[in-house]
Amino acid sequence: MKPSAGGLRRVLPPLVLGIAALTAWELTVSLGRIAPFILPAPSAIGHELIAQRGNIWDAALASGLNALIGLLWGTAAAVLLAMVASRFRFLADLSLPLAAVLNALPIIALAPILNNMFESTSSLPRRLVAGIIVFFPVFINTLRGLREVNPVHRELMTSYAAGGWTFTRLVRLPGALPFVFTGLRQASSLAVIAAVVAEYFGGLQNGLGSRITSAAAFTAYPRAWAFVAGACLLGLVFYLATLLLERIAMPYRI
Repeated sequence: MKPSAGGLRRVLPPLVLGIAALTAWELTVSLGRIAPFILPAPSAIGHELIAQRGNIWDAALASGLNALIGLLWGTAAAVLLAMVASRFRFLADLSLPLAAVLNALPIIALAPILNNMFESTSSLPRRLVAGIIVFFPVFINTLRGLREVNPVHRELMTSYAAGGWTFTRLVRLPGALPFVFTGLRQASSLAVIAAVVAEYFGGLQNGLGSRITSAAAFTAYPRAWAFVAGACLLGLVFYLATLLLERIAMPYRI
């Protein structure tokens, strides 16, 4: 009974706040007679969300695949480079500024350049954008975790005459998992944002970003907001999947 009561206390406040916010939004739009192109009512958005659920699902699958592939390759590259940088100090000093430069690249500048480098029917530019955006938070957090090693563990591995890569694989990387997942929690939502925003600048018209721009261009603003809601739900799914993966990888932290 106690866990259920505790779970209810955690869920109830945000639920009540969300319902109150939606109610205030609906009343503001209805009573204030706000034009749909400025702000559609939640009821209109909900109607489009139900009516367009098939299209939203298909678009979410396309955007989600791009975000997932970008998340996977960006995470793999970040973890591998962090492992190398943790072994060689001069590489860490070189890679940190480069990672900061990648993080500073705006999607609105990066996406059109990559779209021009590949065919218009290719999804590779969006996946590259998502991976580049993912790289920085995962790399920084992983490198920080790899550097924080318990001195007792270091002395133990030294007594075993363990090599540098053995030490990294058996001690540094498992100890850095909390930091890796901290970066992943940030990167999971960023991957969705990057994949959706990259769709604004051409390429295949099969994702949520292209559907948002298309609906807005035809002044179907409630429909555009319905696709925005679909993008929000997709980002939430990615974040919850990351939390689930963290629970599986580190059950001792539950």
